Amino acid sequence: MDAAETLELLDWKRRVFALYAAVRAEPEPVAAWRFWRRTRDDLYRSHPQSPLEPEERSGFAGLDYFDYDLALRLSARLADAPADDDELPVSRDAPIRFRRLGTLDLELPDGERRLEAYWLDAYGGGLFVPFRDATSGAETYGGGRYLLDTVKGADLGERDGELVLDFNFAYHPSCVFSIRWACPLSPPANALDVPIRAGERLRA
Repeated sequence: MDAAETLELLDWKRRVFALYAAVRAEPEPVAAWRFWRRTRDDLYRSHPQSPLEPEERSGFAGLDYFDYDLALRLSARLADAPADDDELPVSRDAPIRFRRLGTLDLELPDGERRLEAYWLDAYGGGLFVPFRDATSGAETYGGGRYLLDTVKGADLGERDGELVLDFNFAYHPSCVFSIRWACPLSPPANALDVPIRAGERLRA
């Protein structure tokens, strides 16, 4: 990566962090979600570090999403679990080493489910919560989607000591759009047995 590309990547990161700061500051979830969608579409269409291939950007019509479902805006307390080093699968190249940090018990409309939360132990660290569900491989990417990824700024904040976990903000990893990207995928432990029709979806 040369100096120009480095500065472009820094700008992308700043914009994404600023986007999620604005989302956390907006008290109305649907308004925050609409702003998030518009901003992501603009970044994907126009930014040099867009996950899209350059030739696809000018005609880009926007990402596809399920309708907003307030029942899938949740919060959960991060519960301690035995720490365990784990290698998460990756779309290409070698697995990435994360540390299992804890668990999140979710009250979904179909009943309680559990997700594991991971911590990237590299410099600075970050919380990572990927998941698969019954839409994966059909309506959404088979490798899963991301619910939280604080390394990249995707952080919806806390509410009364619980992490905000709004599936309407779930998004696809960059490898969905180009093989240039190597992305960690959801492990078997985070495969939900119900469909989560919220967040980003594959274009029909």
